[in-house]
Amino acid sequence: MYAKRSGDPAIEQLLEVIMKLQSMEECYDFFEDLTTPKELQALSQRLEVAKMLLNGSTYMEIEAETGASTAIISRVKRILHDGNGSYRLMLGRLEQQ
Repeated sequence: MYAKRSGDPAIEQLLEVIMKLQSMEECYDFFEDLTTPKELQALSQRLEVAKMLLNGSTYMEIEAETGASTAIISRVKRILHDGNGSYRLMLGRLEQQ
């Protein structure tokens, strides 16, 4: 489905570029050039939804705090349960800092 599964060189290139970002300033610049403000907000919202789900928040609490729809919350919850574990891994790394 994704780069490691499909071998899509364009996706692999994008992921390699992201791995080469060296500072918060570079991240801001790159993602501001790459995405629209709404796209970047949607990505950050999903991460916040994952964090809140892992901390035991209810759908109503998450919706009120983040503005995420129940469909997005449900999708993130399904990924937390059936996905690759990357939300847990990355959020765990953030907590360690």
